[in-house]
Amino acid sequence: MLLAKLKKKTLGLIDEDFKLLDFSFGLPYTYVLIEGKMGKALGVAMTLPEEIGRFDNSIEEPTLEAFIERADSLNIIERTIGLAAINAVSQYYIDLDSAKWIDAVELLEKDIEKVAVIGNMPPIVGNLRERGFKLYVFERNPKLWDRETLSDSLEYWLLPEVEAVIASASCMLNGTLDMLLERSKNAKIFLLTGPTGQILPELLKGTRVTHVASMKVMKVERAILHLKLGRFRGFSDESRKYVLEV
Repeated sequence: MLLAKLKKKTLGLIDEDFKLLDFSFGLPYTYVLIEGKMGKALGVAMTLPEEIGRFDNSIEEPTLEAFIERADSLNIIERTIGLAAINAVSQYYIDLDSAKWIDAVELLEKDIEKVAVIGNMPPIVGNLRERGFKLYVFERNPKLWDRETLSDSLEYWLLPEVEAVIASASCMLNGTLDMLLERSKNAKIFLLTGPTGQILPELLKGTRVTHVASMKVMKVERAILHLKLGRFRGFSDESRKYVLEV
């Protein structure tokens, strides 16, 4: 499982004693806030209520390391907090000097015909349709289906046909990323996108992920206030989108 490798790499990356300033498992995003010698860093992960079977957590004493250790837990609550913690560490160390401050869809060139979108993301889907790509849009949550959305059960069958994949980074949380990468063996581009994709690109080396497109939180305190109030748009207003190559 890729998450097991990511947690080991993240724990090996930490070279100072971080302060765990704040954390919360909530809607629409779970977050972890840390502070080190270079300042504060906020990591988030989308909360997937449809995945929650029971509300429990084995963590007795919250620490950054304890959170990261649970990143590959079978418990979705522990897994979500764990990935948010990995993202917090990633955002602390991330180097954005080589980042492209663009939308993810701008990576796709005209020589690409078939594109898979993992997770029905209307802004991305609408943009790609306007540009004339042949789209397969997969979604697990029936509440997000429309007439042109495919069940995620068809991913195994159709992904070998596509030349590019734009995947909501929540696929790391629901345990499908390993399968998506294996089935997308003919894709030139495999891009993880969304706030959950704040992960350090270096941690993904050796996988088929080619790019991460996420957001750097510029105003941490205001972003946390908006997260506590359940305001996704407010949170995104305090952030800046970027794309990085793995």
